[in-house]
Amino acid sequence: MIHLQQDSEGFIRMKRHFPAGTPVTITFNDGSQEEFMGSRLNGIYDAALAEYRVQNQLDAKGFSRGPKKKVQTGIEFVAVRPGMAG
Repeated sequence: MIHLQQDSEGFIRMKRHFPAGTPVTITFNDGSQEEFMGSRLNGIYDAALAEYRVQNQLDAKGFSRGPKKKVQTGIEFVAVRPGMAG
C-alpha cells in the first residue's frame, strides 16, 4: 500500500504511473482519507498530463513542434480532491 499526503494547494506528488492494482491512500488537507486504486490515479495523472500538453502547445508525446527552446515535457504534481476515487 502507498500513502500520499495532499499538499496545501490540493496536489499530490506523482511523477509516474503507479501499479494498476496497488491501493493508494491519500490523506487530504481536511484530515479525511480516501483509498484509490493505482489505475484510477493513473487515469487522473494522464488527464492532467494531457491538459498540461494542450496548454503548452505540445503534441501527444510532449514535444514542441514550434521553434526550438527548452520546454518541460511532463508534470510532477496532480490535483486531487475527496470523491475522485469513485
